[in-house]
Amino acid sequence: MTQTAKAAKKTTSAKAKATTEAKATAEEQAVTSARKPAPKQKSALAFPFTSIVGQEEMKLSLILNIIDPRIGGVLVMGHRGTGKSTTVRALAEVLPFIDRVKGDIYNRTVEQYIEMESGVKGAPVLKTSEVKTEKIPVPVIDLPLGATEDRVCGTIDIEKALTSGVKAFEPGLLAQANRGFLYIDEVNLLDDHLVDVLLDVAASGKNVVEREGISIRHPARFVLVGSGNPEEGELRPQLLDRFGLHARIITINDVEKRVQIVKLRREYDEDPEAFLKKVTRQQQKLQKEIVTAQKLLPQVAMDDAVLTDIARLCMNLGIDGHRGELTITRTAHAYAALQGDKEVTMEHVRKIAGLCLRHRLRKDPLETVDAGEKIDRELAKVLGEAEAAA
Repeated sequence: MTQTAKAAKKTTSAKAKATTEAKATAEEQAVTSARKPAPKQKSALAFPFTSIVGQEEMKLSLILNIIDPRIGGVLVMGHRGTGKSTTVRALAEVLPFIDRVKGDIYNRTVEQYIEMESGVKGAPVLKTSEVKTEKIPVPVIDLPLGATEDRVCGTIDIEKALTSGVKAFEPGLLAQANRGFLYIDEVNLLDDHLVDVLLDVAASGKNVVEREGISIRHPARFVLVGSGNPEEGELRPQLLDRFGLHARIITINDVEKRVQIVKLRREYDEDPEAFLKKVTRQQQKLQKEIVTAQKLLPQVAMDDAVLTDIARLCMNLGIDGHRGELTITRTAHAYAALQGDKEVTMEHVRKIAGLCLRHRLRKDPLETVDAGEKIDRELAKVLGEAEAAA
């Protein structure tokens, strides 16, 4: 046998041996893996909204803003570690779906899309039947504290400019949040220039971007939700007034509830998917209640006598402007719809007055009475006067 043949035979036997060893190793690994339970995959799913213990003010405020986004958003202020961010992020799972133009980056309705696109010079006239739609979850967008103005408002698409030499617009967070929720954690620490941007957009419902020869105007109507700790600083009065409702969050001092919070969180951390399956029915029930309230809302009416009492309450409390009355009226309508009632009563107003007016009271450094107590006291006076007049 020649040396070449010997070498070839040696190589073949080595390959066969290696293949046999590899098969044996693979079989051993398969047996071992079959004996050991598969590791649980980490889930990015949010903690379910219906499993959050306590904090009823915050949950009610968020639900009312889903029913009627015109209420104007929610400011959630309270102690650290009380579930503010968890509750807001859990909101996405109970929000009903909305219709938008298929693939539209601005989440526009068919009407908005046709109005904007047909207004472009040289663009063909679009018909409703030609525009395809899709259902998407209501967007809940986080606005981080370190975000730049370009990231928030949108800017030039650098990649397209370099590759194609074409000036194109890259949408920002405001475009993504259109017809949804824009959430700002630690809102009292937000940079002043971003506060100014949010105030302008919140007032107009549109975002206007002028960048390097590009002029873009797109709808940006969203429910603004902010959370923070009052110990870390106050909000600017202009931004504070833009929030429709103010939910005050405190640390729960009930032992049973505190134990329940820890047990539920541990159960969720152990197996998020199994935990979510267990509460699916509760989540769906809440979603149905919200959808039912949204459908009932246009039918809810308010008597002039109730509206007069609301105006008198705001006047007695010295509320500046007329946002107080408007917010109470809208919130009371939404609360009545949630309760399944077709007429707003002062009992509905009593339940939501504190949420609407707490942050609108004039600040007096010498005042010792709590804001909520002051509102309740004036509300009792108004109701007493109304009963006496009747």
